[in-house]
Amino acid sequence: MDIRKIKKLIEMLQDSDLKEIEVSQGDESVRISRDNKSQTHVEPVIQKQVVHETNVASEKEVQQEDIEGNQITSPIVGTFYRKPSPDKDPFIKVGDVVQEGDVLCIIEAMKMMNEIKSDFSGKVVSINVEDGQPVEYGQHIITIN
Repeated sequence: MDIRKIKKLIEMLQDSDLKEIEVSQGDESVRISRDNKSQTHVEPVIQKQVVHETNVASEKEVQQEDIEGNQITSPIVGTFYRKPSPDKDPFIKVGDVVQEGDVLCIIEAMKMMNEIKSDFSGKVVSINVEDGQPVEYGQHIITIN
């Protein structure tokens, strides 16, 4: 499990009234709990490291950083969708010109469909996430120049 996800879970726990959070993802599981003194304790239940996938992710991040423009980042953790429904056309394609406030994509979180709108006007330079792929909070998903 990515350390950024764990840090985000810790922040969420500290900002809430919850005493414990447990998250499972595939073969990995993390339980984060705090005592009454508001100290946070992270207890990895199953730890699995996949070095190859980490290297591939790092290479993708380097390639994405090379593209100049305004970055649209995911405001939530969820599933990225380019289309309003499976039988419809995508909201945007690379090369499209968008205006500030235009819907760019949908991120599904907890069965809620959240429209992600553009903060910028310009041309879509890149879409960095595949349809149906999970996204993290703050992940760079679209570049507009």
